[in-house]
Amino acid sequence: MSRSLVIPLDEVELRTSTSGGPGGQHANRAQTRVEVRFDVVGSPSLGPRQRARLLERLGPVVRAGAADSRSQVRNRELALARLGSRLAEALRVDPTRVPTRPTRAAKARRLEAKRRQSERKAARRRPGDDERRPGG
Repeated sequence: MSRSLVIPLDEVELRTSTSGGPGGQHANRAQTRVEVRFDVVGSPSLGPRQRARLLERLGPVVRAGAADSRSQVRNRELALARLGSRLAEALRVDPTRVPTRPTRAAKARRLEAKRRQSERKAARRRPGDDERRPGG
């Protein structure tokens, strides 16, 4: 599944069913839709940190399905890939953000933009409008 996690296929439950929608007899009779199910709680492949992270982010059972193709084999591959990407995304650890101060140039750009915006809005006002407003 990822560099730090490999899940054997015997821990993944595969279930097939008929795909819904149009397609005539093939869609009504062929078991091409595939759903894969992974039990996070009962998996011996997971370490304690990985299990805790998956339980927090995805819950005790992770499911993925595919009914994109007319082939059950292709749908099984797609469903397993989707399960793998969901698990990998949930296990990904974002780096902690280190706060930084704005540079002198960034401050100057911000103030220049504020000044331009102020001039733009001042140009829209009627002449002599600021004398009538208190504090304007």
